[in-house]
Formats: sequence, C-alpha cells, structure tokens
Amino acid sequence: MARCRFGDVVKEIKNSIDRDNNPYDYYIAGGHMDSEDLHIHRRGSFKTDDVGPAFIREFQKGQVLYGSRRTYLKKVAVADFDGVTANTTFVLETKDENVLLQSLLPFVMLSDSFTEWSIGKSKGSTNPYVLFSDLADYEFELPPIEKQRTLAKLLWEIDSTKCSYKDLIDKTDEVVKSQFIEMFGEPSKSDEAVPLERAFEIRDDLRKPLNDVERSQMKEGQLYPYYGANGQVDTINDYMIDGQALCLAEDCGAYGAGDVTSYIIKGRSWVNNHAHVLFPRKECDIEYANAFFRILDMSEYVSGTTRLKLTQGKMKEIPVVLPPMNEQRTFADIVEQSDKSKFELQYVKRNVKEMITCSQKKIQLNR
Repeated sequence: MARCRFGDVVKEIKNSIDRDNNPYDYYIAGGHMDSEDLHIHRRGSFKTDDVGPAFIREFQKGQVLYGSRRTYLKKVAVADFDGVTANTTFVLETKDENVLLQSLLPFVMLSDSFTEWSIGKSKGSTNPYVLFSDLADYEFELPPIEKQRTLAKLLWEIDSTKCSYKDLIDKTDEVVKSQFIEMFGEPSKSDEAVPLERAFEIRDDLRKPLNDVERSQMKEGQLYPYYGANGQVDTINDYMIDGQALCLAEDCGAYGAGDVTSYIIKGRSWVNNHAHVLFPRKECDIEYANAFFRILDMSEYVSGTTRLKLTQGKMKEIPVVLPPMNEQRTFADIVEQSDKSKFELQYVKRNVKEMITCSQKKIQLNR
C-alpha cells in the first residue's frame, strides 16, 4: 500500500451557478445532512424556500458533499441527484478512478483519523470551520485498486444493513405516532391543544453558553452534565439548574416529525443557549411531553436555511395537546415500551457501525 496525501487524489469542485438563471430545483443545506449518514433524506426547494445568497455551489449525482463547519459532526453524504449547496459545503470527487475509487472516498472521510485531522485543523471557536487546503495535507494508506473494490463493496453492503435497521427504528416511531393519533387525533388539529405556556414555564434565563476554554477550566471537583441542542455534550463543576426539566432544541439539524429535538434533564445540570428550558406545569406529564415533541412536525415554527432555528417567540406559538393526566401517562407508558424495542435495534445498528470501522482499519485506511 502506498501512503498518499488527500489533496493528491481528491479535488474540490467549485462550479458556481448564476442564481438568476438557476437550472436546478433543489438545494442541500447543512441541516439536510445527518451525522455519519452517507444518504441524503431531505432537500430544500428553490421554488418554495427563501434561499440565502451562499447557495451557489453546483453538485452532481455521485459527488461527495462535506460540511466544513463543525466537522466533528461528520456530515459526509453522497449526492443522489444534481443540485446546489452552500459555499461552506465542499463538493468532492477523486482525481482518478484508477487511483482512488469514488465509491471508497466517503468512507475515507468518515474514518476517525480523518475527522481528528479535520477538527485539529479547524479555525474558530463558536462555529469552527476547515479549509480544503488543510484537508489536502491529510495522509492515509491507499490500498491497491483491486483491494479498494473489495473494500468498497463490503462497506456499502454493511451500510445497507445499517440503513435497514434504521428503517425498522423509523417504523417503530411511526407506530407510536399512529397510537397518538388514535388516542388524541392529529397533533396539529386536536381540540385538546393548549398554548405552550399553559403546559410549561419557560425558563431560558437558566441557560448560559460556555466556550471550550471556559469548560476546560471547570473540570475539578464534583462534575455535572453540560447540555446542548440534542443532549449532553460535556461535564463541568458548576450547575444552574437543580431539578427536572424538558429541553427543546433551539438550533438543530432537522425539525420534522420523528426528529429527536427534546430530552429530559434531572438533578443538577447546566444548559447552554442552544436549547430552551421548559418546566412542566402540574397538568403536564414530562415523559408524555417529551414523547409529544418527538412526533410533532415543528417545521412551520422554525426558520433558517444553513441551520434551522426555533426562536422563543415561535416556540410559544406551538399548540401542545394536553389530555387528562391519566391519558398522558398511559401514552407515556406506550412510548416507554416502544423505546425498549428501539434500544435493542439501536444496539444492533451500533454493532453494524463498528463493523464498518473494523473494515476500514483492516485495510489500514486509518492513519
């Protein structure tokens, strides 16, 4: 195997479109790409969306899209249609298929060592970004082309298995939503819907962001969870909340029905400014509320193209279906049983992901 530089075998495609004469109907934003998922499940439309001026970069089916912001999210996706993305998303392809297979490229970029390199070369603290010139210096072992074909075939087969388990998890969520509709009707049309502030006390005054340097200085003594948009991101030695609350993501990759945008915190903790802090009132069961936000399509309450945002003003407009407490708890019990099934499926899915990592290391794709 030969050792090579990423920039010697991969090129960045920087073809720009004229937005006044745009031949494409669809665009891909950062929020349309999921972490460690090579497939694009969502897209935006130029016909219906207010698309920012940064969306000028053309991409073609089969090219690899890479989110250059917050690269620890590992947003690597293979385009399955022709379209447009923002100039902060790299459009990449191999320089020579006889040297590096295009089908193997996304797995190289998902490797731990590539991500570590990308994070290490990133600039900025609140919204770190990397340049292609920095990625170009990444070195890895390049197997002979026949081994690449064998490896690429194996990795895509494993990826297909992982997707199958993801589909089963999604279907489990669909069953939960169907049960909700059977019990209470459509979430957006229910007669039992109340304003969000009737179900929760909004306590965004109890959230505060800390940068990496501040958090690194808060590591001595008793440690408490530090939460962000989608859950815990760190531990620190101080807290601002002591109790049970529901956190609803303010900044998130997606806000469709079934997307995980809420979570429950208990005890002493610290929440940054990427999540709203909600304390349930006495007529609202917190487990039920957490399940409710998982099945509610909140797309009409968020704004933004590169990253969707739920402002406090729009959050207050969300109608919360609030049936009698006993019915809330019955539904929460149903969701708990469903989550147990999902946990088992996710366990298998994680094992499949580990198979991908092991396959990469076996051929020494990692440094």
